[in-house]
Amino acid sequence: MYTIKIHPTSRYLRIRIQPGGEVVVTVPKNVNSSVVEKFLQDKNNWIQKKVKLMEQYPKITKVVLSRKEIAALKIKALTFIEERLTHFNVKYGYKWNAITIRQQKTRWGSCSRKGNLNFNYKIALLPEHLADYIVVHELCHLGEFNHSKSFWNLVSRTIPDYKERRFETRDHVISKFK
Repeated sequence: MYTIKIHPTSRYLRIRIQPGGEVVVTVPKNVNSSVVEKFLQDKNNWIQKKVKLMEQYPKITKVVLSRKEIAALKIKALTFIEERLTHFNVKYGYKWNAITIRQQKTRWGSCSRKGNLNFNYKIALLPEHLADYIVVHELCHLGEFNHSKSFWNLVSRTIPDYKERRFETRDHVISKFK
């Protein structure tokens, strides 16, 4: 059993296995159902393995926040991020253009080629050591705009246990909040 979400701007078929084992298929708007069925058949072994893995985690219960709560979290996130960027940038000396706090569904942060740093307001809900990892991760993209060995070497300058934090961050489901 699976849920299909038709996405107007999506260009590719995607499969996401949620905690609890729910299968969600994202489909671009003009894709025929037979194409979706063939895609799912081709990926069946992978899906079954991932469902088995994700069934061990509790199903996500959505938490709906008010606009006022989201606005307060955005302010808290911006304050935290500005302070932590200044703190960590002592080791790097990078320059960024703008910091934006967004309401993203699937990303904790991003960095544009123009030097804009974007963060999810939900970073304010993370434990500090994980939020620090995300801040350093995006800061290091100002020096290496990829995920090469050089990039991870930059991250490890200030977050030597970045692999553990990266894995732990995945346990904090971003889509829990609407």
